[in-house]
Amino acid sequence: MVKKGTSSKRVHSAKYKRILLKLSGESLLGKQKFGIDSEIVKHVAKEVLKIVKLNIEVGIVIGGGNIYRGLSASQQGVDRVTGDQMGMLATVINSLALQNELEKNGIYTRVQSAIKMDEVAEPLILRRAVRHLEKKRVVIFSAGTGSPYFTTDTAAVLRAIEINADVIIKGTRVDGVYDSDPEKNKYAKMFKQLSYIDVLDKNLRVMDLTAITLCQENKLPILVFNMNVKDNLKKLVTGKKIGTLIC
Repeated sequence: MVKKGTSSKRVHSAKYKRILLKLSGESLLGKQKFGIDSEIVKHVAKEVLKIVKLNIEVGIVIGGGNIYRGLSASQQGVDRVTGDQMGMLATVINSLALQNELEKNGIYTRVQSAIKMDEVAEPLILRRAVRHLEKKRVVIFSAGTGSPYFTTDTAAVLRAIEINADVIIKGTRVDGVYDSDPEKNKYAKMFKQLSYIDVLDKNLRVMDLTAITLCQENKLPILVFNMNVKDNLKKLVTGKKIGTLIC
């Protein structure tokens, strides 16, 4: 397992002490149309390992859209509450998959669930989560907020505030926040920095309204970057100008 002790040089090279990494469920798809691409999970685990070695305390929230999305389900005739509950369970599956890969890389990891399921995950207990982080264990927060009608973006911001994270980092498959979809528009313009109001006024689909408002009210900065690029996460937490800063 990763040793707790690190050199002072490594400790001081990191810009942040504690972060919350938000990953979408779709980011685990890879080239598949459904499910979990094991190569993507391996990549994420290796990138997380690099920042754990910098003595950074890491919390993670993963969506479940690669398996089941509650909002889409409601459009197909599934009750919204039921659909959201199914989506929450999908996030637990993703969290367990990532935990398994992190531990293969020697990283002590705990999955906490906002829905009680003691046989597969710890219950969400804030003090216990913070204690895990202080012991340099990665904590994966699953099952969203535990309530329907809230996205995993909102859950990620809520957990980041609760654990007093320095920043919320959103890993995507593009380089940052653009004025339009860069995967559909090759002329899309990327923003280096935005205010919370800019995001709301320009209707930029970074996170949902509730998540952005929570960040604004609690002065929690958001960094959006391309998680698929090797070493990007490490560069970001050591102060390199990568992606888009929202503050």
